[in-house]
Parts: sequence; C-alpha cells; structure tokens
Amino acid sequence: MSETAETPDPDHSESAGPDASIDPARRKGRGAATRHAWRYERLRPVAEPDGWDLHEDLPPLRTEVSVERPRSVINYVRSPDLPFDRTLNPYRGCEHGCIYCFARPTHAWLGLSPGLDFETRLIARPDAPAVLEAELRRPGYRVAPIAIGTNTDPYQPIERDRGVMRACLEALRDFRHPVAVVTKGALVERDIDILADMARQGLARVGISVTTLDADLSRRMEPRAPRPERRLAAIRALTAAGVPVRLMISPVVPALTDPEIERILEAGHGAGADAASWIMLRLPLEVSQLWQDWLVEHYPDRAARIMGHLRAMHGGKDYSPQWHRRMRGEGAYAQLIGQRFDRAVRALGMDRATAALRCDLFKPPLRAGDQMTLF
Repeated sequence: MSETAETPDPDHSESAGPDASIDPARRKGRGAATRHAWRYERLRPVAEPDGWDLHEDLPPLRTEVSVERPRSVINYVRSPDLPFDRTLNPYRGCEHGCIYCFARPTHAWLGLSPGLDFETRLIARPDAPAVLEAELRRPGYRVAPIAIGTNTDPYQPIERDRGVMRACLEALRDFRHPVAVVTKGALVERDIDILADMARQGLARVGISVTTLDADLSRRMEPRAPRPERRLAAIRALTAAGVPVRLMISPVVPALTDPEIERILEAGHGAGADAASWIMLRLPLEVSQLWQDWLVEHYPDRAARIMGHLRAMHGGKDYSPQWHRRMRGEGAYAQLIGQRFDRAVRALGMDRATAALRCDLFKPPLRAGDQMTLF
C-alpha cells in the first residue's frame, strides 16, 4: 500500500472522511486520525494499492524533527483578551498530541497537516536563545513578561534532547527578564534551578495544565502528555522550590471533563498551586473536524451532546473567535461552569490576586569586550 498518491481537493473545509483515517495500529499514541492539510493545500495524500498482491504492514508513524533558523523569536500579540503582549515558541508542532489543541491550525501555514503532522513533524529552533538575546539587547526594547508555552509546549519530549527551552530560560535569567511558563510537561522539573532563582526575584511563574484526573481519558485525549498525577507531582516540586504555580483547567470539555472541575481544583490546591484559571474547549478552523472525528472514535455516545453544548455557547457554530467570548463562550451552560469554578476557588482560597512579575530588574549582562559603566 502506498501513501504517496495525491488527489485534487475541491473543498478544503470538508471532512477527510473515515476512509482517509490512518490505521489505528500505525498511529498508536497519537491524537489525530488523519494528516490532511485542509486549508491551503489543493492536493491531499491518499492511500492506493501499489499493484502487488502482497500484504504489507506499514510502519508506525515516527516523530520527525527539522530545524528552523529564525530571524526573530519574540512574537508580539495584540489580542485584547490576553494578559500578555508577547510570546516565544522554542518549537513548532507538539508531540503531546492533544486532540483539542487550538494551535494545530498553525501547521497549515507550513503546508503541513494540523492533524498527524502537527504531532509527528516537529520543528526545533536551536538558534532561539541567541536570537532572543539579540532582541533583548536592542536599544528600543521595552520590558514586559514573555509568555512561553501559549502555543506549543516548551517541555514536550524533544526538549529533553534539544534543550532549546532551557537555553532560553538561561538567557532570560541572565537579563533578569520576567517570564510566565505554561506547560503540561513534567520536564519542567529539570529547570527548577533556574525557575526558583528567578522566582525569588519575582521574575517567574509557571502554569500547569490539568484537564482531567482520569488517566484513561487523558491518555486518549492527550496521548503523549504526562499522566495527571505526574503533573500534580510537578506542581508539588515547583512550589516546594518556591516557584508560584497556577493550576490551569484548560480546556474544560462540556459533558466530558466538566464534572471534574471541583476535584481538579482540590487536587491542584493540595499540590501547592496558589491560583487557578479555566478556558472552555475551543475548536478553531481544522480543530473542529479533528475533534469531532476523535469523539466518534472514542466517545460516540456523547458526541452529539458535547457538540450541542459547544454550539449553544457560540451562537450555533462550532466556535466563534470573538474577543472576550472565545475563551468561555456564552449562555446558561457557560455561566454555570463559571459559577461552579468561582465558588470552588473561593472555598479553597485560590481567588486571591497574584503578584505581578517584576519588570524593573531588567539589565542586559555585559559581554566580552563591553566596558563597564562608571556610575
């Protein structure tokens, strides 16, 4: 069986269909079922017999990593409903394979699939630390916290060997630059030495995402992310070292994970998290069909109910990108989730305002050959 044949795709937005799904045995440990790039590609790969009457098992999908040499790494955002204005991504794509990931559509910009390519064809940016340092040294640079992990996870498995995230943290520490890290990865514990040093100066916070306490559901929904109990252990390790941690219930899936909200908050609080937040499941662009295909495969009995709740929150659509509404949705169900969350965090004392990260300590370190100032 060959996977190299291609066919014109007259409608990029339509479902790939069940006949386009890759054999589950080949995609074991992956979240998506297809690798089609719907939005920009005129052609789609299709499986065709190679002419030989021989049974041939195709190999499992392996992770491939390519390298990008960026000219800039600080990405400035102007979204009015976000609490930060700049981000940094050490990697493109994410091997955790979370089926609900709202960042999946970014792979289409590269001519790759928001489905399986997003989690198997990754791009590392080894020059990111050096480029970051150059950007921080620019005379006109104005300091504000950099958010890392808001698009793809900086502590996904390839970070263990590549070390791009750690090198970026080292640069931020040397410049005494504030940083907010978001991750599901237990590998964050490796960098506690840097994060604890920065936290003592008011320069670092970490957000740990816990979507469910059900290990089976987690393995299906986010197949290569650490187990829920492992993430709670990371919260304990970070807070024990003095690093403040926010528990992030992101996303909340109606009729699937929302019954766990109170239990997740209690577990996160018990592990040491001092704050919490939540975001409703978001299904932009290709994510909607990928999610619906996943529901049919794993939870067909709940698919209609889950999608019904989501559409009710977004005016009948799978998703609406309106500012200040896209994260939570609208309507009675969304309000109920918000009320339950607010009540639980108040009861746990996790509703107190957290200290802002400091921006007044920023100072570029001297380089070899630099003259020290006299004053």
